[in-house]
Amino acid sequence: MPRVVVFDEFGGPDVMHVAEEPAVEPAAGEVRVRIEAFAVNPLDLMMRSGALPATVSLPHARLGVEGTGVVDALGPEVTGLRIGDPVILTAVPDAGVRGSYAEYTTVPASQVVARPAGLATTEAAAIWVAYSTAYGALVEKAGMRPGDHVLITAASGGVGRAAMQIANQLGAVPIAVTRHTARKDDLLAAGAAAVIATDHADVAEAVRHHTGGAGADIVLDLVMGPGQQELLKAARPGGTLVAAGFLDPRPTPFPGSTPLTIFSYRSFEHTLDAVVVKRMAAFLNAGVRLGALRPAVGRVFALDDVAEAHRHLEKGLHAGKKLVVTVREP
Repeated sequence: MPRVVVFDEFGGPDVMHVAEEPAVEPAAGEVRVRIEAFAVNPLDLMMRSGALPATVSLPHARLGVEGTGVVDALGPEVTGLRIGDPVILTAVPDAGVRGSYAEYTTVPASQVVARPAGLATTEAAAIWVAYSTAYGALVEKAGMRPGDHVLITAASGGVGRAAMQIANQLGAVPIAVTRHTARKDDLLAAGAAAVIATDHADVAEAVRHHTGGAGADIVLDLVMGPGQQELLKAARPGGTLVAAGFLDPRPTPFPGSTPLTIFSYRSFEHTLDAVVVKRMAAFLNAGVRLGALRPAVGRVFALDDVAEAHRHLEKGLHAGKKLVVTVREP
């Protein structure tokens, strides 16, 4: 019997366990994917612990919003895909039912795209959430253009690193924000044109220095919380701030009167739109082919060690790299 990771109550990593259940046959318009690897995301931790605002039906809830594998079965009316095609999952909004922490998952055919050639399986498992979030926020929402100065908070994280690569691919200028000066060299190596460490510098003042006094054209706020007030000061009049994260649990003050355009971004608004997903997939394929886009993968775990992967992420031991779990059939 195929294996799947489930949890019957909210709590720490140990509430997860591996169960056996039959693979679901695909209905009309669906495909079944034999999962080869999946990535562990902060959203998974929130869902498992009960911190996610959305309803999660217990017991026997599943986890996982991204992964990669091969098409194992096709439902009626599916076109453009064949059994054996390598694919990546582009959206699993009902992860509690169809989550990728499993040997098989069955999803609408519109929620998979061809796996970019040239990516290792572990890289393919870790690319979609970070890169589609960064692309959606910067390109689709903020309209990033060549030459734009883009201020990126939490730049050491997966989405932050993806945002820097995407900005560079489009000819924009990524300015990374980090809390620690010790991460400066790593962020410069990861593609930042400049790095602002908040333990030694004032963000607004440093941004003006790096932009010739103009301010950032686009601010990607992956943190939220009270610190957003400083980011507002760092943007140029008429610029754009996109709030696309939730790393700081403290309330975010209302921005009040500001000359900026402010967006709140959630990735499912685009990853469930087939037209936008097609653009995202084309952009990712081009970036991977050119060597401009490449996810940073950290430690790789086995399916039986999924609880340890969660503990690793909770303790911050991943150093901004994606944690991946490989799936092996018994």
